[in-house]
Amino acid sequence: MSISKKPYKGCRDLFPELKRAQDFMFDQMKKAAMAVLNGKVTTTMTVLTQLMRLHQITCGHFTADDGSTQSVESNRLNELMSVLEETEGKAIIWANYQLSVGEIIQRIIKEYGEDSYVHYYGLTSQEERQDNIRKFQNDPKCRFLVGTPQTGGYGITLTQANTVIYYSNSYDLEKRLQSEDRAHRIGQKKTVTYVDLICEDTVDEKIVKALRDKINIASEVMGEELKDWI
Repeated sequence: MSISKKPYKGCRDLFPELKRAQDFMFDQMKKAAMAVLNGKVTTTMTVLTQLMRLHQITCGHFTADDGSTQSVESNRLNELMSVLEETEGKAIIWANYQLSVGEIIQRIIKEYGEDSYVHYYGLTSQEERQDNIRKFQNDPKCRFLVGTPQTGGYGITLTQANTVIYYSNSYDLEKRLQSEDRAHRIGQKKTVTYVDLICEDTVDEKIVKALRDKINIASEVMGEELKDWI
């Protein structure tokens, strides 16, 4: 896995390697996806669904046939903790999946304690949200905000952060740009470093490259083009 940083604001890539079981599952899911898509003129949504299944595996989980979510042993969380260990000051950690947010929170509590973080995602109540922002901005003991760009990426100010870490990304360019800007609003006096966790030779690489090239994958890339990503 790699870490990537944006040159104009400070950028870094981190590359966690897939675990053996994770690599095997990714390969099997990739073959299954190609079996679904080969020989067909397919829609963008159909290909995005297959890509999402592959992306979930790189993030350490997958959806089983019965609809349940199963964990897969992964290096991703360990790589994140290595980044946090090297990070000075406050950091925002964005993850595309609620399951990942929960896993990150539990690990941060274990390593840094209950007072070291706040969350801002779908399971954060409306009553908690403003309090969590205030705590992150004002409490020196609170170093980390963990959330999803879908919920926390819009309209809030998190200028105490000097590091923004993307544990995982979605296909939506607007969500990426908006979530980047939470730390880069009026009042930010520091250089902000943006970090991406990327599993090499997987869909992770293509998603991050497209987002950095300002391509909105979900609306601008056709299904036939996306098939080459698998």
